[in-house]
Amino acid sequence: MSQSTVTTKSKNGQWVNEVADAPHLSRSYRDRDEAVQAGRELAAEHHLEHRIEESAPTGAITDPDPASQREAEFPSPDPQAPRSDQS
Repeated sequence: MSQSTVTTKSKNGQWVNEVADAPHLSRSYRDRDEAVQAGRELAAEHHLEHRIEESAPTGAITDPDPASQREAEFPSPDPQAPRSDQS
């Protein structure tokens, strides 16, 4: 692999590790600490430099869609499942 850099940064409301010359190694994480730790490990494993780009959180994808939230809390019944009220 050519000399590259693992960059840990906030992107669209989540933290990511990006490797420009090896996009298959790039990953996303729930929070900064998790991404930084994984970025350090990835950089060490591949003998790369690790950079952290600090940025203010945007919250872009962290706000759940209200419709999705309701579906998660109250899933629709499975039409294939047997019903207990049928004899």
